[in-house]
Amino acid sequence: MSDTHPSHPADPTASGPSGAAGASQADATASGAGSLFVIVAPSGAGKTSLVRALMQQRPAVELSISFTTRQPRPGEQDGRDYWFISRSDFERRREAGEFLEWAEVHGNLYGTSRAWIAERTGAGHDIVLEIDWQGAAQVQAMFPDAVGVFIAPPTMETLRERLKARGQDSDEVIERRMAAARSELAQAHRCQYVILNQDFASALQQLVCIVDSAGLRFQKQRARKPELFGRLFASHDGDRSAP
Repeated sequence: MSDTHPSHPADPTASGPSGAAGASQADATASGAGSLFVIVAPSGAGKTSLVRALMQQRPAVELSISFTTRQPRPGEQDGRDYWFISRSDFERRREAGEFLEWAEVHGNLYGTSRAWIAERTGAGHDIVLEIDWQGAAQVQAMFPDAVGVFIAPPTMETLRERLKARGQDSDEVIERRMAAARSELAQAHRCQYVILNQDFASALQQLVCIVDSAGLRFQKQRARKPELFGRLFASHDGDRSAP
């Protein structure tokens, strides 16, 4: 998703399976066994590499696949990297309230499926969502127990060097990305966790620890083992029935 364009929340009043029903599903997800991880970072901070390495170490973690109207890049596959759809199809889905959030990036549209995330986390699957900070704020508003993780470079100069080393952007584009990065870093406090990606191995270890510990939260363990928790913690939330 864009690091330079604002994301837009899906209309919670929209009709259809992802409108009011979708909002109810999102509310229900708070008690589901799965965790939703919202990963935010400036371009070049190493977010994608860290997420890929995380998924190698924790194969059960799933990556949320966004819908987009842009053309596939070499090596990208439909359903693995993105769901590639037409602009008219995207707009139809958007009007139906299917997207948790959406953004326009360099003339292309990107959106996150609200129903898919609610269904997967509700069924106990851990989901990683790579997104810009504006979209992250919208996601966390609908999924209050989502875990926000901000990946930051150790210095701005290091970020510039990484962007140049990629060899993908012109100097003009790099300067735009640097300006966007300064704005994004000012929003890092919105996330519960911040990882300084100075050493990749250390940053990966920290990310894995965050994912592992999130599954130990009371409500997540209770959703996985309701009978056991009902006996051990019968008085929780006002339930004072006999064990």
